[in-house]
Amino acid sequence: EREIRAFGRRAAVIRLDVTDEGSVRALGPTARDALGPLDAWVNNAGADILTGRAASLSAVEKLDLLLAVDLRGTMLASWQAAEILGAQEQGGVIINMSWDHVLTGMAGSNPQLFAAAKGAVLAFSKSLARSVAPRVRVNVLAPGWIETSFGAGVDEDMHQRVAESTPLKRWGTPDDVAGAAVFLASPA
Repeated sequence: EREIRAFGRRAAVIRLDVTDEGSVRALGPTARDALGPLDAWVNNAGADILTGRAASLSAVEKLDLLLAVDLRGTMLASWQAAEILGAQEQGGVIINMSWDHVLTGMAGSNPQLFAAAKGAVLAFSKSLARSVAPRVRVNVLAPGWIETSFGAGVDEDMHQRVAESTPLKRWGTPDDVAGAAVFLASPA
């Protein structure tokens, strides 16, 4: 927040539990009160089932977590955003996060779980876009292999295999995803 304010911009830190409907319902008005009219709303919350304590959860526990955070949380927040942005004179943009392997598939238990949740986000977003356009644009970002804490923890062989499997021959970066989000949020 301090860094954003240092650029002369408004910023607010708002606690949120995307699995709690009341928390999500309060987010929109709280954000609008703190920041004024909203131009873009990015639903980027995602459950980490790959690292830490969550990595040892059962497949069903991981699925429940992904459905609660990645799918239900995105849907609740998108409905809140569509209501707020749709009521504004200038409308706005919703950006939801999916996953590139939703369309191509990937072997493994965790990829099956991610594909189910993130595939549902993609399908939901397409239907939401048809419901709220043209006042509110709905876009989906579907990143592939991004150098996050998971990527930093994989062995060198897997790291190299992933890099070789991508057109740019490297893992994506958080800045790559942020740049795409900024573009989608812009009038361009």
